[in-house]
Amino acid sequence: MSEARSGTSAPTVLRMILGRRLQDMRQNAGASLEDAAKALRVKVLTIRRLEKAEVALKPLYVEKLLETYGADQQEIDEFVALAERANEPGWWHAYRDVVPGWFTAYVSLETGAKTLRTYEPHYVTGLLQTHDYARGVLCGGFPNGSEEELERRVELRLRRQSLLERADAPTLWVVMEEAVLHRAVGGPQVMREQIDRLLEASELEHVSLDIVPFSAGAHVGACAPFTYFRFEEPELPDIVYSELLSASVYLDERADVAAHLEAHSRMALLTSSQDSKVLLNRMRKEYS
Repeated sequence: MSEARSGTSAPTVLRMILGRRLQDMRQNAGASLEDAAKALRVKVLTIRRLEKAEVALKPLYVEKLLETYGADQQEIDEFVALAERANEPGWWHAYRDVVPGWFTAYVSLETGAKTLRTYEPHYVTGLLQTHDYARGVLCGGFPNGSEEELERRVELRLRRQSLLERADAPTLWVVMEEAVLHRAVGGPQVMREQIDRLLEASELEHVSLDIVPFSAGAHVGACAPFTYFRFEEPELPDIVYSELLSASVYLDERADVAAHLEAHSRMALLTSSQDSKVLLNRMRKEYS
């Protein structure tokens, strides 16, 4: 269900998959939420949170639920083993002191996605930022943070970029506004280096970069930044993430996801990869 989330729970993609499987197994067994809650002697809310991956999958809970749903012992043992793995914190957990809880869920989705489509009206997307550009953005976003906190936030952002270097790297399709290139984060040299990074990334087979020019005028995407995630695992729905000032919204209702995908596609039609490269080179000269 589409909802805003501002808590500290940050499920791994595996935990989300297992939560979906628990829901499917319950429904296939003809059991209601009330039936599952009665089996565990807990509230219905607890079952909902287990299935939505909002809480850790306690092995004892999982075992009892699977028994209730009629699973055999081998299936139970395999599921419990996966649940124990799913409860292990992701690598990003080490940065929980400098990252809002609602954003760590994003890093988990990003790490597990097969396809990423993002719209950025304000800044270069984090996966393509240089060190100095990221530092400038994060310094502005967290003006009261210490120097140590700033460096750790930059370190996390750069570490996230390693997923583009994996053998099974996801496809990344970025649509951003020309305004991003005019916002001089860090000064001319930083912007030149950042534009060079964008030009290099645009040559990668699994990265697409479209820049909507000012000349496009008003368009459907003149809104908040968002990212669309698609996963290889059939248990997981497509998800759209949008960020607010102090929280985030994760959407998985089909109508919401479809609306964002359509907006992304319409914006991409307002330019081309070649025109975007021409614009990048022109802006690079302006920062010389």
